[in-house]
Amino acid sequence: MNKENSKQLRKQVAPYEKADTKASVWQIINTVGPFFLIWFLAYQSLSISYLLTLALAVIGAGFMTRMFIIFHDCCHHSFFKNRKANKIVGTITGILTFFPYSQWQHSHSVHHATSGNLDKRGTGDIWVMTVDEYMQASFWQRLSYRLYRNPFVMFILGPIYVFLIENRFNRKGARWNERLNTYLTNVALVTIIALLCWAIGWQAFLLVQGPLFMIAGSAGVWLFYVQHTFEDSYFEEDENWNYVKAAVEGSSFYKLPKLLQWLTGNIGFHHVHHLSPRVPNYQLEEAHNNSLPLQNVPTITLSTSLSSLKFRLWDEQSEKFITFRDVKKSAARQTKKSAFHSVHVKSE
Repeated sequence: MNKENSKQLRKQVAPYEKADTKASVWQIINTVGPFFLIWFLAYQSLSISYLLTLALAVIGAGFMTRMFIIFHDCCHHSFFKNRKANKIVGTITGILTFFPYSQWQHSHSVHHATSGNLDKRGTGDIWVMTVDEYMQASFWQRLSYRLYRNPFVMFILGPIYVFLIENRFNRKGARWNERLNTYLTNVALVTIIALLCWAIGWQAFLLVQGPLFMIAGSAGVWLFYVQHTFEDSYFEEDENWNYVKAAVEGSSFYKLPKLLQWLTGNIGFHHVHHLSPRVPNYQLEEAHNNSLPLQNVPTITLSTSLSSLKFRLWDEQSEKFITFRDVKKSAARQTKKSAFHSVHVKSE
């Protein structure tokens, strides 16, 4: 994709980079309101059947995911035209989803500015090693990476670590405003949890919040993972890296059923979002539908996205994600080839 095509593509998306206050307010109403109602009903259902509680927790997790998308848009200053409104709503929805607004805004902005750049990995993204890096890594580095990429660690333990540990501390070098926002989020969370435990009991709180939290957290990590981990993704060294190519080739179009698309705030149109983070979530689908180049991007579905679980390493030679097994086969072939070459040379 040359510079002219990149400019044209960004121009096509530009008209959708406008927040609609009515649409944003309505989204808050149809997301936050039902979330609190479902949480209350889940609590009431404890006296009926815990299976009913779990069913309500699944639904509540969907609304929590949708609420995170509101928070996410506020971090990009795309949900409202007014920056202060974005920060206020972003901070509140951040507290409800366990994310400090300013801290996450910083790391996520770095993710957008460096996604697919092999020389600028490590902030706001998922750990990806290239085949060469893996082959040269020590035993402990390889083990750490294998554990990190294990589905149980990534999608079960991962959300617990991110929500309860990583996000509770400020990054090194954070400005005072960012630090203060993290402290405010932590204090608010402790206060809300303490009040709920006092009002309904810590057992009831955990029985409701626990599964809701885990389902929403796992879904969030899955969405982030699958939309950047697909076979023909995009990774380049800094000198060859291109922002627009990274957006449209390194971010997938996750084609979900309409209900799941609604609950996930259209984040499946991830290529549009990465191309222009200023497009609010409720405009992403329209931007996609009205731009032919954006419709010809890597597309995955619920069934095909499961194959991403096997992808572990980025192969710079083939420019594809491959499995650990592929690396073993390649290494074995290389060893066999080297041995054959050695024998052939000696025989001569």
